[in-house]
Amino acid sequence: MTRNTKATTGNWRSVATVTGWQTAASLCYYSIFAATGVVRDAFSLSASSVGFFLTAALFGYTIALFPSGAAVDGYGEKRVMVVGLAGLAVATVGVSLASSYSLLLVAGVVLGAAYSSAMPASNRGIIASAPNGRENLAMGLKQVGVTAGSGVASLVITGIAAVTIWQLGFWVIAVLAGGYALGFAVTYGGTSGEGTMSLPDFSDLRTNGPYLLLVVAGLFLGASIFAMLGYIELYVKDGLGQTTAIGGIVLALTQVMGSIARIGAGSAADRLGGARGSATVALVQIAGGAVLFAALATGISSFPLAIVVFAGLGLSIYGSTGVFYSCLSGLVDGEDIGAATAGGQTAINVGGLIAPPVFGALVERSGYGLGWELLAAMTVVSALLLFAVRRWT
Repeated sequence: MTRNTKATTGNWRSVATVTGWQTAASLCYYSIFAATGVVRDAFSLSASSVGFFLTAALFGYTIALFPSGAAVDGYGEKRVMVVGLAGLAVATVGVSLASSYSLLLVAGVVLGAAYSSAMPASNRGIIASAPNGRENLAMGLKQVGVTAGSGVASLVITGIAAVTIWQLGFWVIAVLAGGYALGFAVTYGGTSGEGTMSLPDFSDLRTNGPYLLLVVAGLFLGASIFAMLGYIELYVKDGLGQTTAIGGIVLALTQVMGSIARIGAGSAADRLGGARGSATVALVQIAGGAVLFAALATGISSFPLAIVVFAGLGLSIYGSTGVFYSCLSGLVDGEDIGAATAGGQTAINVGGLIAPPVFGALVERSGYGLGWELLAAMTVVSALLLFAVRRWT
């Protein structure tokens, strides 16, 4: 069977459908980042224990990435996306049912594994659906689904927890995701795969220098992003003296700004053209993120100023993932997108596996300043690697 990895004409309706799927999937997965404050209180956790909870979810996400990428390349993205979103709805309920910290960790692993289909499948869907010459914009729009879903999760989880039992927020999210899975199965056509599932062929990827550099850059980028998202709420509460609900609003604002940035960055990358254009835009954003992390490390006591900084982080580092994936997709052949995306996302996740617990330990020992310094340093490394990718392409 011949694979169809690019539609003959662009279809913005399919782009919107995939974006909606990404929103629903992220609504489920990023609910745990929105719940750091309520989970810490419910289970009486330390800052580093909260980090390990996030790490558990990323661990499940990471170990399932390559099987998910292989399934996407083998069977096409639609089947994987329908099953994945249904699994996310069930796993989200599972988090709410955890009765102990150990079960909470298990639930996090399952939730992460269910989310593993997100990037390989949705990236393939976008590349297949986007009009020619508008791939970066389409990828940016799809990546808005990540920030939109996580932003809504921030408001739902913290808002409901402020007035009733915290578990109810997870149930609401599960119902929304399950409903979209049914609609997606009916409305989205998708592309075909090989017909069989096999291990990814990394022979071409192993010799692709720019791709390998981008993957390493993703390691440091993921460390910065996941640590930032995991501790915004706690920083606003502990470091700035605000409530958990206010922390959720600040987290949502960061994600909204990330949505805006992904659209703007995608349009800019399309104008510049190709993988080099995507790398250029991502480099500017990540370098800006390093400056803002350094500003946090100096010790900001003004809450309004902190809001401005986190909004800037949304525009910069959190808003860079759309063009990051566009660059990645531009560096590999179409038939390798599933495996290549799995490789890039694995690197991002490995950074996320390490950084949140380390950040939490630094906070417990020396306060938030040293933690923000760590994220600034890692973001600088990511920017330097992006600079090398840009020079190579």
